[in-house]
Amino acid sequence: MASAHFKEGIAGGRLPAETYAENFADLHPPLDHHEALVEADRCYFCYDAPCMQACPTSIDIPLFIRQIATGNAVGAAKTIFDQNILGGMCARVCPTETLCEEACVREAAEGKPVQIGRLQRYATDEAMEERRQFYHRPEHGSGRRVAVVGAGPAGLACAHRLAMHGHEVTIYEARPKAGGLNEYGIAAYKSTDDFAQAEVDYVTAIGGIDIWNGMALGRDVELADLAASHDAVFLGMGLGGINALRAEGEDAAGVENAVDFISILRQTSDLAALPVGRRVIVIGGGMTAIDAAIQSKLLGAEEVTICYRRGKADMNASLYEQDLAAANGVIIRHWLQPRRVIAHNGRVTALELEYTTMDGDRLVGTGELLTLPVDQIFKAIGQTFAADSLNGSGKTIELENGRIRVDGEGRTTMAKVWAGGDCIHGGDDLTVTSVAQGRDAAESIHRALSANGRA
Repeated sequence: MASAHFKEGIAGGRLPAETYAENFADLHPPLDHHEALVEADRCYFCYDAPCMQACPTSIDIPLFIRQIATGNAVGAAKTIFDQNILGGMCARVCPTETLCEEACVREAAEGKPVQIGRLQRYATDEAMEERRQFYHRPEHGSGRRVAVVGAGPAGLACAHRLAMHGHEVTIYEARPKAGGLNEYGIAAYKSTDDFAQAEVDYVTAIGGIDIWNGMALGRDVELADLAASHDAVFLGMGLGGINALRAEGEDAAGVENAVDFISILRQTSDLAALPVGRRVIVIGGGMTAIDAAIQSKLLGAEEVTICYRRGKADMNASLYEQDLAAANGVIIRHWLQPRRVIAHNGRVTALELEYTTMDGDRLVGTGELLTLPVDQIFKAIGQTFAADSLNGSGKTIELENGRIRVDGEGRTTMAKVWAGGDCIHGGDDLTVTSVAQGRDAAESIHRALSANGRA
């Protein structure tokens, strides 16, 4: 990465214009045909394959890799899409290093697993480029109408599976574009060339799915009204709230939400115009923290530091992602929690942190303080479910630990209403898990509607 131009405070244009495209190029370039065949040949095609057991959507990984090995990439794509209709994006953003590839027997034997994620991308990209549609909505629909709230991974997967069964689906999406976190919430270098929208178009090409943008639950439409006017409702609106730092002075200018920063970056048409601090601190230890930190560095920040209140092993971000941050020049400091934002004329100039330690099973401050100069602070300490959006339902949807409680099929405590994705209790904030929950809830809805015509 080219050295940043010296500019105090928060500014854009820190790098030469031509450097931005280079910095935000595809993190993992796609395999070509020969590379895919060579990589597929490394698979042992295990019976009762551990990689398949590790996949939240239970893709038949040995089968699709064998199909690639025999020159049938389009057939491999169908095997993937049968279980995960958003397999193209999952191939790009899934933490395969802690899921299927970690379970690969070659990882255990050699420390070098089969590159399952890149093979999955190879197959799905080929099918999408050829516009091969494997699923068709029945000519005569079921006559049943289902409302889906949220056009993210859970909502899209649910809508597609419902359309396969002949139901008519309307998706209510609060943002201007569909895609959810795939469109707004992941690092730009993980999904290039507007792939998230290409995937939305591919999913909805089955027919029978309408997306209404700018329609937020609790603001533009009420849950009670959706339940009254549809045969079933699926809630997949993700998380809308941001946790506070709980540090003195955190309202100072220059203290921002990492989620908002990533969203703006994903939508900008001119990376050079996007302002970033010369010295940036990111608070948090998950994927959002890593993505915000790396992209700050790629935008030209000279010094980027992640501060996390616990140790390296406790970080939600995988070791691969932590190493990726380090490789991009990000400093990761552990056992530090923010105490006070120091500002001058209302703008942040430094951050006072306290060292932490474990006292039995409790995290406590040691009283020892550290002050770091900073121009910009990003909060990446988790999101919360905005339960206010459920107001006006006239019924009670029970929450558990701040998120929607569901049973094993995704049913909520409100009749006719299912939920899945990040908004439900027990979710792990992974795209692939959200897809599985949306898909499985759709099957439950279909069974309910088929049994007696009512959910």
